[in-house]
Amino acid sequence: MLTVQRHQLILSRLARDGQLLAKPFAEELETSEDTIRRDLRTLAQAGKLQRVHGGALPASEANATLAVRQAVAPDDKTALGRAGARMVKPGQLVMLDGGTTALQVARHLPEDLRATVVTHSPTVAIELARKPHLEVVMLGGRLFRHSMVNVGTAVVEAAARYRADLYFMGVTGVHPTQGLSTGDDEEAAVKRALSARAAETVVLASHEKLMAASSFVVAPLGAVDLLVVPQHTAAKVVRQFRSAGVTVLVAPNS
Repeated sequence: MLTVQRHQLILSRLARDGQLLAKPFAEELETSEDTIRRDLRTLAQAGKLQRVHGGALPASEANATLAVRQAVAPDDKTALGRAGARMVKPGQLVMLDGGTTALQVARHLPEDLRATVVTHSPTVAIELARKPHLEVVMLGGRLFRHSMVNVGTAVVEAAARYRADLYFMGVTGVHPTQGLSTGDDEEAAVKRALSARAAETVVLASHEKLMAASSFVVAPLGAVDLLVVPQHTAAKVVRQFRSAGVTVLVAPNS
C-alpha cells in the first residue's frame, strides 16, 4: 500500500472510530508498527491528527484562530450559548471563558439579568458590557491573541479572589478517555485555575470538539459537572460520555 493510501485510510478510520491504535492497525495492514508511527508523526505535523500513547485521536478543528472558528458550526454555538445563558441565575457570580461559544453565552444572557460575570476575555467582556445590569469583572494578564484571552500568572492569581457558582469552560478537545484539552499550555493553566474556583464547571462543546484532542491537557473528564452538546450529536457519542460518568445535556436548537 502506498504511503498516501495509508494516510487516507488512517484519517478515514479516525473519522469513523474516533481513535486508532498503531499496533493492531499495523497488523491489519501487514506492515511494521514503526511504519504506522511514522505515518502518524507525519499526519500530526500536518495538523491532521493528535498523537497519543499507542496511537492517535482526531485533531480538533477548534485550534484554528478565533476569526476562523467564528465560521465553524455557528448554529451549534448559538444553541449552546442559549442553553448556557439559561443556566445563569440572578445574583450568581459566574466565570465565563473566551471563545466563540462563550460569546454566544454572553449574547444570550437576559437584558434584565443582575449578576456578576468574571472573564479573562476582552471580546467577551465587551459583549457583556452591553447588558446594563451585569457587573463585569475583567481578569488582566498577557493577551494571547490567538484566542483573545488574557493568560499568565496574573490571571491565575486574580482568579483566586473569587468563588464562582458556575464556570463555563472553553476547550478545543473533549474525549471520554483523554479528557479536556486545548492548544496552549498557558491557556490550559488558566482554565484549571478558574475551574478550581467554581462550584460547577460546564463545558459547551460544538461538534468539532467532541471525540477530539489537542496537545495540552486541561483536566480529566471528571472535572466537568455538565457537558452540553448540540442536538444532532450522534447517540453513540452521547452514550460514550455518559458511560464515562459525565452528565450530558443535549441543547435544543431553539
